Amino acid sequence: MTVSDEVLVDVKGVKVHFPIRKGVIFDKTVGHVYAVDGVDLQIHKGETYGLVGESGCGKSTLGRAILNLEPPTAGSVDFDGVDIASLKGEELRHKRQDIQMVFQDPMGSLDPRQTVESLLLEGMKAHGLAKDSKAAGTRLRELLKAVGLPVAALKKYPHEFSGGQRQRIGIARALSVNPKLIVADEPVSALDVSVQAQVINLLEELQDEFGLTYLVVAHDLAVVRHISDRIGVMYLGALAEESDAEELYTRPLHPYTRALMSAVPVPDPLIEDRRERILLTGDLPSPANPPKGCRFHTRCPWRQETKCDTERPELRVVEIDGVPANHRVACHFAEQIEAGELKAHEVKAQLTSQSDHGSETDFMGPASVTEAL
Repeated sequence: MTVSDEVLVDVKGVKVHFPIRKGVIFDKTVGHVYAVDGVDLQIHKGETYGLVGESGCGKSTLGRAILNLEPPTAGSVDFDGVDIASLKGEELRHKRQDIQMVFQDPMGSLDPRQTVESLLLEGMKAHGLAKDSKAAGTRLRELLKAVGLPVAALKKYPHEFSGGQRQRIGIARALSVNPKLIVADEPVSALDVSVQAQVINLLEELQDEFGLTYLVVAHDLAVVRHISDRIGVMYLGALAEESDAEELYTRPLHPYTRALMSAVPVPDPLIEDRRERILLTGDLPSPANPPKGCRFHTRCPWRQETKCDTERPELRVVEIDGVPANHRVACHFAEQIEAGELKAHEVKAQLTSQSDHGSETDFMGPASVTEAL
């Protein structure tokens, strides 16, 4: 499908902070989990935008914030001229017809007590699209045909299907209200490799047929490369790099993106043996206690003491010959690293202690967002 120059989603300065509370009698907020901490991105009509990063980087939370399923702490999400983040109640419910989500766990997102027919009709009824029962029945059959399921599936329950079939039902449910944008949160991570290919190809076919725009959240770099027009790489709540898919894979500029790409296996054994491998030291810092300055500096082989640990870099267009204007990088020294002026050095793992906070409060952070809440 042809990507339009018209911007459908404009995300500006979005932050999602979850409070950490302690106390039994007097419940008080002692800190925050900075799940998303200042993200700017744009998604054009007809485009597939891939969002990648390791577990805990905030990519799923950002996807939910764009739909206002997780209200942003700060920032705006302009969708087709309307700030979604500012909508509440009935206004938000009506707008949700245009923005739908395909969840990671197909079984967990489908009510086991409802038939497929009931699941698909529920959204249509909520938005006034199922007033004529005959027309609704025709629409249901069209939806099942579009996702490759037989009409007999309407009378069955979610547990009677395989994982790939359940994900197709989730896609059909998202399509049932004629949306403009679909946020797919790890749509194939729980599926077998052969089924993953079927679902990815299905998403591409549906995009061409219905003129859809996608935000695909995933950690599988091969899946994202296959389906995406542009890719954003997230690290600890912020975008580290953004570029066209092929440009990002052939010329990664941010140190974190370089490390991610070096971990992708190459089928040619000669190239695999000769290419550079970047092994990151240490674990992802806690989002409840992110590093000052550049979020990646605690693990970066090209870290410089002048700026990296004190000044947070902006996502900017780099000044490198041959790099297009839409290739943005959040690194102070991207040009020097690419030119070879800076050499990689050994990185020692850093331990974040409680004294870093100036108090005795334990800020190690919860194991999940659920625990934080």
